Amino acid sequence: MKIYITFFISILMLSNTVNAQYQSLYSTTPNQIVVANEEKEDIYNGITIVSKVTEPAYQYFRVKGDDIKRPCVIIYPGGGYFILASGHEGVDVAKFFNSIGVNAMVVKYRIPNDKAQVDKSIAPLQDAQQAMLLARTNAADWGIDANKIGILGFSAGGHLAASLSSHYADIKIDNPLNISLRPNFQILIYPVITMNDFGHAGSKENLIGKNPTDAQVQYYSNELNVDSQTPPAFIVHAKNDDAVPVQNAYEYDKALKANKVASTLYLFEKGGHGFGMINPTSTVQWTTPLTEWLRERKII
Repeated sequence: MKIYITFFISILMLSNTVNAQYQSLYSTTPNQIVVANEEKEDIYNGITIVSKVTEPAYQYFRVKGDDIKRPCVIIYPGGGYFILASGHEGVDVAKFFNSIGVNAMVVKYRIPNDKAQVDKSIAPLQDAQQAMLLARTNAADWGIDANKIGILGFSAGGHLAASLSSHYADIKIDNPLNISLRPNFQILIYPVITMNDFGHAGSKENLIGKNPTDAQVQYYSNELNVDSQTPPAFIVHAKNDDAVPVQNAYEYDKALKANKVASTLYLFEKGGHGFGMINPTSTVQWTTPLTEWLRERKII
């Protein structure tokens, strides 16, 4: 327990975060059917979750309001494309990145919903692309180095991050200036990667339905869509994850390396699923090797 308390105290002491309020991702949300906004936030077993998201938004956490151009990480919380674990996989993570000198953006992306979206399968990817577009477009004003914008996703948010990394050129939003939506790096924590048998059944059904087409399965099985331009990756998984099998991480890491894309796979022996930044079975947390990885790549 002492290790975990010390970890969070260090974040609070080092972070100079500018308070972040939710802002709309779009002026006009694409692929949207107007429905009553039933979004709500709850605390479940100490975890903050947001459900029934139909109005996508973001929170921007800037290290300081100065003129220094810093890296930025765009964060997609997990939740099986059913809810968003917006605390320990969102805001808490943004504050950690601020503590190491990295700006952060937490995305409240839409939960796939046939009643609220014309095509529910592309709504989260549209929101992920829009977040990247905003970060690049506003880089000068937001204190961001536009060549050091990465993405981080947990669980189904990891699937979303990997989908953006695979399909950044398949633009599904309004981008008249053709701004690059390719992340400079990707960080995936216990990610869902595939829509094939070793993926996560709940995420699959929530995103592409009970009877998806072969084309949908292919498109959202990210291990099948890697090429030489896919961003370098840092991947974390626990070997005993019984919700999202570690094979997801293995297959994505293998596909990246087969395409000569730099990939680091950091494995815990235990920890299960959903531990966020703190794996209680380990005295070393993934944030430590990740920080070294960012330094080695000259991102920080």
